[in-house]
Amino acid sequence: MFKNLPPLVGVPLRYGMIAGIAGFICLIALYYMNWHPFLVPVFFDFRIILFSVFVVFSLRELREYYFEGLLFFWQGMIASFLLTVVFATIVSVLLLVFTYLQPEFVTSFINLSLEQVKTYTTEDIAKIGKENFEAGIKSLKEANGAFMAKRYFFQCYIISFFISIIISVILRRQPSNP
Repeated sequence: MFKNLPPLVGVPLRYGMIAGIAGFICLIALYYMNWHPFLVPVFFDFRIILFSVFVVFSLRELREYYFEGLLFFWQGMIASFLLTVVFATIVSVLLLVFTYLQPEFVTSFINLSLEQVKTYTTEDIAKIGKENFEAGIKSLKEANGAFMAKRYFFQCYIISFFISIIISVILRRQPSNP
């Protein structure tokens, strides 16, 4: 399927598809284990591990099998970006479909988020700003499947960006000067 594409495109697309399916399965598994995936703190997000593993596999395959042991930073960043685009698109589309088939996913997110908000102290609200706090609650109550899919889509880029930089620097190999 990806044989006609250049390796810098085909390899990350293949790994992105695999990661996308695995990511959606993790998302649904967390939900059914009563840990809503949208309420997990960012530093415990399963995407950190998923991106790390699949970016490493993708870049190592490119470096070892296609680029004769040489991988430049820009190649690593392009491959990581393509992997992220495919991952984020697949999971977000599947998430959007899931929210329409299982509307309780959205309502449980809203209810659990509102419960969390009730635990905020007056100092927390003052730091955020009362108007921002109330606007956040209002937008939270209006959340739907499209909102959640878009949020997930853009969060993937933020999480992946930092991981991609670190792994691209670690795995890059440049030609040695004689």
